[in-house]
Amino acid sequence: MGAWSAMSGAGWEAPTLEGTIVRLEQLAPTHADGLWEASRDPRTWRWLSVVQPSTRETFDDWLDDAVAARDNGTEIPLVTVCCKRVVGSTRFLTLRPGHRSVEIGWTWLHPSAWNTGANVEAKLLMLGHAFDVWGCRRVELKTDALNERSRGAMEAMGATFEGIHRKHMLVRGGESRDSAWYSVTEDEWPTVRALLLERLATSRSREARSRGRQT
Repeated sequence: MGAWSAMSGAGWEAPTLEGTIVRLEQLAPTHADGLWEASRDPRTWRWLSVVQPSTRETFDDWLDDAVAARDNGTEIPLVTVCCKRVVGSTRFLTLRPGHRSVEIGWTWLHPSAWNTGANVEAKLLMLGHAFDVWGCRRVELKTDALNERSRGAMEAMGATFEGIHRKHMLVRGGESRDSAWYSVTEDEWPTVRALLLERLATSRSREARSRGRQT
């Protein structure tokens, strides 16, 4: 793989963000095996823009692309760790420090981490870093317009729907994708943070009840 610098060329340092459920770490060579294992379920790739890598070689190519984007200063890829196990990845994209704007995307999790609060807490950590540390004015999010699960999560956290970009991308080897765009601004961040904290508390309560039934 290429150089594993921890610094974005755009001037924003790759953060390490830690909550009670997940830890978001800077992408490093030590994560390669864990990411490969976490990426094996086809459900993980249903709405991503590339076809699921079927071999370790093609997956390593995907990792190399992530590293190259980081080293070029266009993206900051992070690894999602839960209970000391790699469960997925996410990124800061479209880095625009001059406009104090960034995008959160390329988020994927192994299905075992779905509905655990992992994604909710990851968004809380990343949005908090963008607004409270980097001083962003705007954070963008987008997804396939057909991805009801992702769109529902964005709407539940209070992100503002900004419309559909029709025929926005060619994905997965040639499929045409309409993209649904959402955003959170600095003025909306306190409300969004409260909603995310509420959803996180609900997830923790549900997990606690589940553990109680198993004992």
